[in-house]
Parts: sequence; structure tokens; C-alpha cells
Amino acid sequence: MTDDTPAPAEEFWESRYRGADRVWSGRPNELLVREVAGLTPGTALDLGCGEGADAVWLALEGWRVTGADISATALRRAAGHAADAGVGDRTGWERHELGRTFPEGVFDLVSAQYLQSPVELDRRAVLRDAARAVAPGGTLLLVMHAAWPSWQTEPPFDAVFPTLDEVLAELGLPEDEWTVEARETVRRPSAGPDGVPGHRDDHVWRLRRA
Repeated sequence: MTDDTPAPAEEFWESRYRGADRVWSGRPNELLVREVAGLTPGTALDLGCGEGADAVWLALEGWRVTGADISATALRRAAGHAADAGVGDRTGWERHELGRTFPEGVFDLVSAQYLQSPVELDRRAVLRDAARAVAPGGTLLLVMHAAWPSWQTEPPFDAVFPTLDEVLAELGLPEDEWTVEARETVRRPSAGPDGVPGHRDDHVWRLRRA
């Protein structure tokens, strides 16, 4: 007899997606577009793909994309957006609780955009799985919030934001196998829900496997 009770993380994200017709903007993440623009399209893995905006953009740019997320609702929406954009044949979708299960295979690009969660997530395990999934000559692209946005005076939950060095240490990559091509904190304008101007600080890591 199997236990079909959802794990706490799955329950949280399913509730989040089912509670709204759309959770995210539908536009690809700005820093993904910036960092990937010069790469030759190949195979890509989008970790925590949500409703699929990044994966659809990559597919439109010529990539063959696998999107992975914990929420079945999000994945259904992502598949629908891909079909609407005419790239259903260039995208595939897999449900995984990252840190516990992970897509098989290797990819020319592995992207994890804002893979930060208010519920349990084994970030170190996910990062190391992500690095192992990068094909020789491929790229690992990570983007994470470096802090709460400037206008967020009362954070909705406790969070610890990793530093640039902490994430590299968690990856534990052999220096003779990897080149750090980008490692920086990017500040971008961002208005709060009430229109108050402010900014967001995000960390970016782009690494290439030998």
C-alpha cells in the first residue's frame, strides 16, 4: 500500500498555483535572457520551471527544453503555454521534488532561476545535481535573490540569502573542470505593489564545464 499524501513542499506549491489563474508574469526572467543570449542553442534543463515562461522563451530561441517542477498544476499550464507559442514539440515537462528526484540525462544548459523556497528545499543537493547534469562544454546558470527587495519592509517569512561565495562552495566544483564566467550581484529597478520605486539585488553565477 502506497502513501499518496502530498509532501509539504508539493502541498504548498500546488496550493499556490491552484489559488490563482496565473502566478508569474509570463515573461522570461531578464537575467536568463541576458546570460543565454550569446550561447549556441542545444538542449536545456529549466529547474523550477513554474508556468514555463523561461522554457518557452528558450524553445523559441532554438533550444530543446525539459522543464522540471514540483507542481503538476504549474506543469500543465507550462505545457499549454508552450503549445500556444508553437513550441510544444521542443519542450517536455517532468514533475520532480528537486533534492529528492531529478531529471535524467545531461544538457548543454542547466538553468535554475530563483530556486528559493519558503518551504523545505535541499539547495546543496539540487545545486550538485544540477552541476552533474551539465554536458561537457555546457553551461550552468544560477540566479538567486541576494536580499529582500528594498521596498519590502516586513518580509513575509524568514529567509537566509546565500552569498556569491557560499553557493560556489556548496557546488564543490573541481577547478580543473569548470570555469566561472560570471559571478556578480546585479541591482535592478523594481517598484513595490503600491508603486513605490525601489530595487532588487540578485546574484548571478554562470559556469562552463570543460
